[in-house]
Amino acid sequence: MSIPFGAGRLEIEDIAALSRRDARAVLSSAPAFTSQIQRGADFLKRLLAEEGVIYGVTTGYGDSCTVAVPVELADELPHHLFTYHGCGFGDHFDAQQTRAILAARLASLSQGYSGVSLELLQQLEAFLAHDILPLIPQEGSVGASGDLTPLSYVAAALCGEREVKVDGVQMPAAEALARFGLKPLRLKPKEGLAIMNGTAVMTGLACLAWERASYLSQLATRITALAVAASDGNPQHFDEKLFAAKPHPGQQNVAARLRLDLGAAKTGRNDHRLQDRYSLRCAPHVIGVLEDALPFLKTVIENELNSANDNPLIDPDEERILHGGHFYGGHIAFAMDSLKNLVANIADLLDRQMALLVDARYNHGLPANLSGATGPRAAINHGLKALQISASAWTAEALKNTMPASVFSRSTECHNQDKVSMGTIAARDALRVLQLTEQVAAAMLVTVRQGMALRQQTVSGAMPLMEGADAFIDALNTQIAFVREDVALEPVLRSLVASIQSQAWKLYD
Repeated sequence: MSIPFGAGRLEIEDIAALSRRDARAVLSSAPAFTSQIQRGADFLKRLLAEEGVIYGVTTGYGDSCTVAVPVELADELPHHLFTYHGCGFGDHFDAQQTRAILAARLASLSQGYSGVSLELLQQLEAFLAHDILPLIPQEGSVGASGDLTPLSYVAAALCGEREVKVDGVQMPAAEALARFGLKPLRLKPKEGLAIMNGTAVMTGLACLAWERASYLSQLATRITALAVAASDGNPQHFDEKLFAAKPHPGQQNVAARLRLDLGAAKTGRNDHRLQDRYSLRCAPHVIGVLEDALPFLKTVIENELNSANDNPLIDPDEERILHGGHFYGGHIAFAMDSLKNLVANIADLLDRQMALLVDARYNHGLPANLSGATGPRAAINHGLKALQISASAWTAEALKNTMPASVFSRSTECHNQDKVSMGTIAARDALRVLQLTEQVAAAMLVTVRQGMALRQQTVSGAMPLMEGADAFIDALNTQIAFVREDVALEPVLRSLVASIQSQAWKLYD
C-alpha cells in the first residue's frame, strides 16, 4: 500500500501504517505539487540574491536574529544549526517511533510552505523506503521552537552525519547512504531550519499513542465483560434503556459492546445481586470518557499532522515571507496530557477489577488469589497474589505520570522562547502511561482467563457469553495456561503485551 504525501490530508492510520512498515510513503507526482515546491525554493533563492535578509537564512536563529550572516556564509548556516543542536540525551526512539517522526516531518514539509527543495523531500522519502532510521535521543525538546534538538539528528543523518540504524544494525549515516546509492544532502540556506523547526517528533508520537489508546479502549471493554462473568456479576447494569438516559455516545458505545459480550443480560440471569461494585458497574462511565475523547483528539492530532509548522513560512504564490510561531506544540501537548490522564484511568479501573477477582471476600465463591491448586497442595500455592501486586505498581506509576507536562513551560534561549509547549514531553509521558496500562491489561487477561476457568468449576457454572467474548476466551486459553501450581508469569505477560501492541485480537469494530 502506498500513502501519498502532498496529495491530500493524511490520517493517524497512515502514520501508524508507515511506522509498522505496512505501507510505503510516496511523494505526489502531480504537477501542481512539484510546481509549488519548486516555486517556493526559487523564490527564496531569488530573494536571497536580491535582498539578502531572511530570518534563519542570513540571520542567526531565535534570540540571535539580529546577528547578520554574510551572504557568502549562508550555505554553511544550516549545517551549524544541526551541529550545535546535537546535544540530545536519554534513550533513543525505537524503530516504530522513528518512522513516525520521519513521516510526520515529511507531511509538514510537503504542505509546500517551507521553501525546501524537492531533493530534500525525496531524501526523506528514501529514508522511509529503505528504513534508514536516525538515532534520535528522546530528551531535549521543550516543544517550541519545535522539536529542534531531536530533529537535528534527522537533519544530520540526511546529510550523512551522525549514526543511523539499518535492519537493527547501528552504523554511520554516510555508510547507510552509500549502501543504498544515496548522496548526502548539502542543505540549502533555509532547509536546516525547515527540518528542525517543527512539531514532527511530538506529532509522530501522538499518532502512535492515539492508535494504541483506541485499541486499549476496546480491549478494556472486553476485559470488563469477562471480569463481570468471572465474578458472577450483574450484566443488567449495561441495559440499553438505562444508558439512553445519559446520552454520552462513547459511554453508550461501551455499554453496547458489553451487551454484545454478556449473553446473560438477555436471559435475566445473575440479577440476584442488585449492584456490583463501581469498577464493574461504572466501567462504561470510565472507559466511555476515553471513547468520547478519542474522535476530538484525532482531529487535533491530524490537524497538526497536516500543518506547515516551521518558521518562517514561504508563500510561493504571493511571494511573501510569513513570520509566526507554528512550531508551537500546544495542541499536541493538550492532546497528550489529556490522553495520558484518560488511559491511566483505564489502568486504575482494571487494577480495581483485578483486586476484586483475587479477593475471596469479593469474588463470590472463587478461591483466594484465584489459585487453581486443590487438596494439600493448596497450602503452598499462591495463585495470582504477586501478579496483583505488580499490576498495582504499574497502575501507581501510570497515575503518577498523569501530571500535565504543558503547565511546566520554561523560558529558554535568552527569553526568546519564553513560553513553550512541552508537547514532546507530554507525548513521551503518554507512551509510558500506555505501556504501563497495557501491562495492567495483560495482567487482567491472565486474571479473567483464570477466573472464568474457576467459575466454570462451580456448581452453577459461568454465565453464557456471546460469540465474540466466547471466542476471545478460547484464544486466551491457548496463550495462557491455567495456573494450578505457582509459575513465573513474566514470559506470558511479555507475550500478552506484544499481542496487545500488535493488536493481535480483532475485538468489536
